[in-house]
Amino acid sequence: MALELGLDTFGDVTVDEDGTPLPQHQVIRNIVDQAVLADSAGVDFIGVGEHHRDDFAVSAPDIVLAAIAARTERIRMGSAVTVLSSDDPIRVFQRFSTIDAISSGRAEVILGRGSFTESFPLFGLDLRQYEQLFEEKLDLFSHLLTEEPVTWEGRIRAPLRNQRVYPPTWNGLRTWIAVGGSPESVVRAATYRIPLMLAVIGGPVERFVPFADLYRRANEQLGQPQAPIGVHSPGHVADTDTEARDHLREHWLANRNRIGRERGWGPAGDREFVEEIEEGALYVGSPDTVAAKIAHAVRTLGVDRFDLKYANGPMPHPQLMRSIELYGTEVIPRVRALLEE
Repeated sequence: MALELGLDTFGDVTVDEDGTPLPQHQVIRNIVDQAVLADSAGVDFIGVGEHHRDDFAVSAPDIVLAAIAARTERIRMGSAVTVLSSDDPIRVFQRFSTIDAISSGRAEVILGRGSFTESFPLFGLDLRQYEQLFEEKLDLFSHLLTEEPVTWEGRIRAPLRNQRVYPPTWNGLRTWIAVGGSPESVVRAATYRIPLMLAVIGGPVERFVPFADLYRRANEQLGQPQAPIGVHSPGHVADTDTEARDHLREHWLANRNRIGRERGWGPAGDREFVEEIEEGALYVGSPDTVAAKIAHAVRTLGVDRFDLKYANGPMPHPQLMRSIELYGTEVIPRVRALLEE
C-alpha cells in the first residue's frame, strides 16, 4: 500500500482557555469537528480510542466514528484501539461493517488487548483470563473477516455452526493488530495474516526495528505475502518549535504523571519531556521539524502508515484544531517530499 499519514485521538477530556475541564459530551462533539477538519485538510485516516475512565470521553468509539462517517467524504476511519478482550467479536464486526456502509467502505478496526484494564471489571470479566480472552476472541474475529458462514468453537463462549454475520462490508474490513512491544504479539499478527500497528509511545524509533523485522521474517517463514506495518506515536504541531513545546508541556506532563502514579512510575518533569521530543517518541514542533522526524521514522521502520496521536492530555480544542490543520496542509506534503528525495 502507498504510505498513509493519519491521526489518532483517545478523546482526552480537554480544558477551555481558562483551564476548566469541558464536559464529556462537548469533548465528543469536538472530536467529530476535529475529524471533519482532518478530512478537509487531506489527512488519510482518523482513529478514535476506547477508554472507560474519567479522563477520556470516548467509551464507544464506533458511535463517534459513525457520526464522523456521516460528515466526511474521503478520510478513512477506525478505532485506536478496540479492546477486543472485553468485547464480543461478532458485535465488533457488525458495528464496524455498519460504519463501513455509512462511509461507503472507509472503515477499519485496530484490535488490541488494551493497556488500560477498566473495561474488564466493568463488563464482568476476569483479569486472570487477560491473555486467553484476547487469543480466543481474535481467533473468532479472524474467521469473521472471511465474511463466509462461520463454524467455530472455543472455550469461553458458545460455538458457531455455519453462522453468517450481517451486514457484509463494502469490500472487506481492513483490520490491524496493535502491538506495544511483545514479540509474541508480533508473531500472532503474522500468523493471522493481519497487518501490524506498532505503538511507539516512548524511546527512540530504532528500538522497534527488531519488531518490524520479526513481522516480515514471520510472514516470509509462513510463506505468505508481506502485510502492511503501521506506527502510532504522540505529538503536536504548531507554527514554531517553541510554540509547540509551550502548548504541549503542561498537558503532556499532566497526562503522563497521572498514569504514572497509577502504574507506579516515577514522576516526569521538563527534562523527560524534552528528551522525548529530541530523542524519543514525541513528534513536537513546527511543520518542518515534525515532517523530518516522521520521514526518519518511516524510513527507519519501512512502514506503510504513520499515525500521529494529536491529543495528549487536556490541551484546549483550538490548539488541537490548529495542530490538525498544520498536519494535513503542511506536514503531510513535506513528509512525502522528503521521502521522494
